[in-house]
Amino acid sequence: MPTDEQLRDDAAARLRAAGLRVTAPRVGVLVALERESHADADTVARHVRTSLGAVSTQAVYDVLHALTEAQLLRRIEPAGSTARYETRVGDNHHHMICRGCGVIVDVDCSGAAPCLVPAHAHGFDVDEAEVTFWGRCPACQNDDDTRDKENG
Repeated sequence: MPTDEQLRDDAAARLRAAGLRVTAPRVGVLVALERESHADADTVARHVRTSLGAVSTQAVYDVLHALTEAQLLRRIEPAGSTARYETRVGDNHHHMICRGCGVIVDVDCSGAAPCLVPAHAHGFDVDEAEVTFWGRCPACQNDDDTRDKENG
């Protein structure tokens, strides 16, 4: 895993490449999401405050919005959950979400984007498909098995 300094340097370079000013909150948000992908805004804010001190929740939301608009972040909105953010952008990957603990993992596309083709495109030029797989992660499956044995 890269050091915090390496992550900050990389974040600053990405901001400059996107034509954005390099600010401590922007760098802090990118570093937080490199450390914990698929985090919600409150989690990102906690991480940023740990590294920078006082930063308002509104400032974090503003940074998340600006970085999403600049395509440095991707916002996903799983059903029944708050918006989550990740730094993996520019590819057509999908997500798998555990119904038990809520953990989210990336799932690579099985082919070239959009990797899924609708039966009828209705005249659309489809360039991306967003799929969310739902299930139970291994840890939650083990918990279920343990409970079944204890109750069985």
